[in-house]
Amino acid sequence: MRLTGKTAIVTGGASGFGAGIVRRFLQEGARVMVADINGNAARQFATEMGDHAIAQRVDVGDGASVQAMASAALEAWGHIDILINNAGVSHMPAPLETISEEDFDRVALVNMKSVYLTARSIVPHMKQRQSGAILNVASTAGVSPRPNLNWYNASKGWMITATKTMAVELAPQGIRVNAINPVAGETPLLKTFMGEDTPEMRAKFLSTIPLGRFSQPEDMGNAALFLCSDEASMITGVAMEVDGGRCI
Repeated sequence: MRLTGKTAIVTGGASGFGAGIVRRFLQEGARVMVADINGNAARQFATEMGDHAIAQRVDVGDGASVQAMASAALEAWGHIDILINNAGVSHMPAPLETISEEDFDRVALVNMKSVYLTARSIVPHMKQRQSGAILNVASTAGVSPRPNLNWYNASKGWMITATKTMAVELAPQGIRVNAINPVAGETPLLKTFMGEDTPEMRAKFLSTIPLGRFSQPEDMGNAALFLCSDEASMITGVAMEVDGGRCI
């Protein structure tokens, strides 16, 4: 019960890695907000998870929506201990100059601007309490980029840099900021990364991962639990690779 008494917001929490983090945090005693753009999925998942989970529809690229999320969490709990910036999108694999402006803007909004917006709404509260943990779900794409995912790669590289600079600036206020870098996993984004989800494409992708499997939501839940728990009280500014050796 490493998170007993703690509260956590998980964006993109209704599916994929976010759902894995929600489950793990609840198992360890936290109260968790499942925040997702799919409000129905968030409500259904929160109901399945029990009394310590609440649901909130949020568009992480919209400032008013993010502020409403923070306000709802404070109204429900009185304080926010942990923020997980997990919501993310990609574009389909294609040469960098062929990606539409619409797709670029969507990647920038969800993967980058969201980190600014959640910080703007929640960091002042954490500063007031002189404590807090923020975890950004980045990607191995920000460390070891693959061709044809250029703007997605760049957005995750931005997130890793944002994590480090946030960590340096917020450390004096007792706020830790870390990131995890998963490799592609069994999530709704898998097809986007591979272009097509076929046995042949899966085998090709898995051949680049030394441990020979995709990241699972449970893997992200375990890594997030450690980095957001008091056991990691001396760890900030880290971008932990949870990738089966992909970046070696």
